[in-house]
Amino acid sequence: MQRASRLKRELQMLSTEPPPGITCWQTEERIDDLRAQIVGGSGTPYECGLFSLEIKVPERYPFEPPKIRFLTPIYHPNIDNSGRICHDALKLPPKGAWKPSLNISTVLSSIQLLMAEPNPDDPLMADISSEFKYNKQLFMEKARKWTQEHAVQKNTGVMEDNKENTPDQKASSRKREALSAQQEAEEPAKKTCV
Repeated sequence: MQRASRLKRELQMLSTEPPPGITCWQTEERIDDLRAQIVGGSGTPYECGLFSLEIKVPERYPFEPPKIRFLTPIYHPNIDNSGRICHDALKLPPKGAWKPSLNISTVLSSIQLLMAEPNPDDPLMADISSEFKYNKQLFMEKARKWTQEHAVQKNTGVMEDNKENTPDQKASSRKREALSAQQEAEEPAKKTCV
């Protein structure tokens, strides 16, 4: 019962006083299955993007952290192709920093901050991390391209049939990645949101 009453309070707070650029709601009548959307921050390669996330709240919440993953593909050193996020606030101590005083709102805000300021020293995607560290311009181009492809034009709401990436989707993502540098050179970067 502690989980249900706390989640109701948190969802109420998220609907009345959401952090800037973040929305969160429950799916149907299940309080342990939430969805969230984060708007990419201005001045980042994720600007103008709307990123959907899935939040699974464990039975022992708030003593265990929520399981959060991106449903929208994102090119980021701390987020893998399945949308899993490498972030201390999503792990229990001693390796993580989750504590019961944290809540879904603060965790979503910290994920939004991680989008703006990746941590290449604790990567989930080593190749993207080294690109971020040693060829930041290429990283920025690819991240902008992925944002345009996946988070801008089609994401007006959470897609119901959005499932975990299949091998075909991963392969096509890698193909898009290979073409992105060539296409970026041919077409100037757009600064206005569509």
